[in-house]
Formats: sequence, C-alpha cells, structure tokens
Amino acid sequence: MSTQHFLILCTHNSARSVLAECMLKHWAARLGRDVHAHSAGSHPSGRVNPHALAVLEAAGVSTEGVHSKGYEAFSGAAAPPLRAVITVCDSAAAEPCPLLPGAPLQVHWGYPDPSGAPEAERRQAFELTRQAIGYRMLQLLALPLAELDGAALRQALVEIGAR
Repeated sequence: MSTQHFLILCTHNSARSVLAECMLKHWAARLGRDVHAHSAGSHPSGRVNPHALAVLEAAGVSTEGVHSKGYEAFSGAAAPPLRAVITVCDSAAAEPCPLLPGAPLQVHWGYPDPSGAPEAERRQAFELTRQAIGYRMLQLLALPLAELDGAALRQALVEIGAR
C-alpha cells in the first residue's frame, strides 16, 4: 500500500489540528512509517496559535510548512487520497466539525481547546494537549495500517479515541 494520508480537522485549524498534524508527521518519520498528516479547519483562523508552535518546537517537533487552511483544499481532484479523517474539536463545546464528502472513514477524538485556558495556565494546557494527541498518534502508527480494511481501521481508531 502506498502512502496513507490522514486529515485532522478542527474549527480554526490553529491549535489542536495543527498539534495533531505535527505529532503524526513527527512520529511517522521517527518510526519510518509511510503516513502523511494534513490538517484543516471548518472556519480557519488564518494563523497558527503561537502557543501551539512553542510547545511543538520545545518538544523538538518540526512545524515547517504548517499553516491554517480550510478543509475545502482536501475535497478537490488534486487532494491526496485520504485514508481517514479525524476530527479533534471538543464536542462538548458544540464546535462545528464538517463532514468531508468522499472521506473513506471519519472518527472523532475530542480535546478541549487549550486556547480557552486561563493565560497563566495556557502554555501547560497546550503542552498537555500536545502530549495527549501525540500518544494517540503513536497508537495509530502502531496499527497494521496496510492490513486493515476501512471497517477495521475505523473500529481501531474509535477504540483509540475512547481511551
């Protein structure tokens, strides 16, 4: 199986989805997995939260090329063939997470928005979110991706999200 593409969606594509994109790219490269991460938002802010960039860089995770963009870029003919779409917006906050037409499967891994933490605790909130997302990305990469059909992959991703 060729490169597997995963799209991580959130509302503004400025924090959680960017953390997820960078962590998945980081771990895939470190583990030698042929997986590529992308991120986008339903209402992109147009900028990446500086706290997200700071915690990624402090952890030695590359942020090269990361920018806030809309999910429409992944629905056209030039879009990479997506294996899965993972939404990371916090469902408790009732944030809109779009359904992407044509996505082979979609799962939700909700995280509270670290941007909403009090200023004195914000950096720590971003770091804890980065760690939680990174842990799930490691679990994703531990899956035998080439051997799983869509239903089995969806079930495995749902189980990871429930942990």
